[in-house]
Amino acid sequence: MESFNGHVKLWQKTDIDGFFGLFTNNLTNLLVMAGLLISTGIPATLTFGSILPAVGLSIFVSSVIYTYMAYRLAKKEKRNTVTALPSGTSVPHMFLIVFLIIGPVYRATGDPYLAWYASLAWGFIEGIIELSGSLFGAKIRKLIPRSAMLGSLAGASITFIAMSPAMQTFDLPYIGLISFIIILLGWFGKVKFPFHLPVGLVAIIVGTAIGWATGVMDLDALVGSLNSIKFSVPTFSINRIVSGFSEALPFIVSAIPLGIYNMLETIDNVESAEVAGDSYSTTKTMLADGSTSILASLMGSPFPTAVFIGHPGWKEAGARIGYTLATGIAVLMITWLGLISLLLTIIPLEAVLPILIYIGLMIGAQAFQEVDLKYAPAVILALIPWLADWGKNIIGNALNAAGTDALTVGYEAMELAGLPYGGLIALSSGAIIISMLWSSILSFIIDRNFHYAAITALLGSIFSFFGLIHYEAVGIGIGIETAVSYIIVSIILGIFYKKINKNKNGGINYD
Repeated sequence: MESFNGHVKLWQKTDIDGFFGLFTNNLTNLLVMAGLLISTGIPATLTFGSILPAVGLSIFVSSVIYTYMAYRLAKKEKRNTVTALPSGTSVPHMFLIVFLIIGPVYRATGDPYLAWYASLAWGFIEGIIELSGSLFGAKIRKLIPRSAMLGSLAGASITFIAMSPAMQTFDLPYIGLISFIIILLGWFGKVKFPFHLPVGLVAIIVGTAIGWATGVMDLDALVGSLNSIKFSVPTFSINRIVSGFSEALPFIVSAIPLGIYNMLETIDNVESAEVAGDSYSTTKTMLADGSTSILASLMGSPFPTAVFIGHPGWKEAGARIGYTLATGIAVLMITWLGLISLLLTIIPLEAVLPILIYIGLMIGAQAFQEVDLKYAPAVILALIPWLADWGKNIIGNALNAAGTDALTVGYEAMELAGLPYGGLIALSSGAIIISMLWSSILSFIIDRNFHYAAITALLGSIFSFFGLIHYEAVGIGIGIETAVSYIIVSIILGIFYKKINKNKNGGINYD
């Protein structure tokens, strides 16, 4: 254990590795975000001059808050082994906001600014919903089994954090695979590199060098990007949000399940941090997430902030307090100085993405390592909705690239081809809630707490009735059929609970 001499260290040498890991995570998200916005039709001037500077500000403020929380925890517990919560833009929301809000509004109106305003209005509502979770988030965390929370995190990390980066890594193996083996050697094999260089930095340097040496990177593109560098700061505006409400209104209802998603994701990640040894307040963390998401929308970013998956990974890599604040400062600088477009021409993504695979491995492993072995089936069950969600997204993206969609192709035609697409939608819609719901039911069944399992099934009925899970639309009576099914499941579980109680009181043994 690291010594404590009464002084909380805000920066340690090991924070360097954590910084490069978290910074490259955020950098990757920013690079992808810029590409998504521009490909959707948002002008580069708006993307790099207004939206990304606001994103940078929200991430910076978030990093300041979590640095302070870590400092207070280190001071309270008198130890310099505290790791600050990693944070940044919520990755799933990044895709959903572009594809579900900005894209449809832009195609309908042809006005990129109106599409931007609509996304800001949506983001503001989502932040309010997330903020409200601070009132009851801590109680939810106490009720949900650890296997359900960590299993759900594992599902998200394997699919959204690791799978796509893994595919891109192996698409260009002479960069990605070499960078990946450096990550594995350094963070799993504990190999020390020359001059004590941080593992993440070595992977990026080597990958970038190979990229330029093999001609993957383009010097003309680099020179051209130098001309686009421009200092930009975000601007505060309530009018943008008000103007966007009329266009965003049909989409506002989708902010409800996604706000719940962010709330549950935060609960999951706080639980993950506690398992790794750092106990943070769920209420304060959710207040931070919600308030910085609202700040983001007011300053021009529709993308909510979130505590990142991966706390155990950063802790294992040596990150302590300073890495989070250093990341926030670096993100603020590159977004305000307009350096994202420049970095896109310097660093090959294949040199950065292996770090995300590492995080996916760490979180997936934690779900099995930090729960009793008897709950392993519950952890695996939690993965299934996430796998369905990931599958639905890549299928949808592929169909869109071909100029069509699932409805046009037809669900029956897809089923004949061996893909029950209707079931895929049912499994994937509200994946984080379904994941935790099913895993909780199985965990309670394993412990023979059938009454808790029955209550959880009733919650599934309520969520289904309003379309929060298993359906792509939200409203009253959306999922009556599925709601009734969950009620029947609850009744069955309740019957077994009563039988067990009778047995305990001297009745017949029904085992």
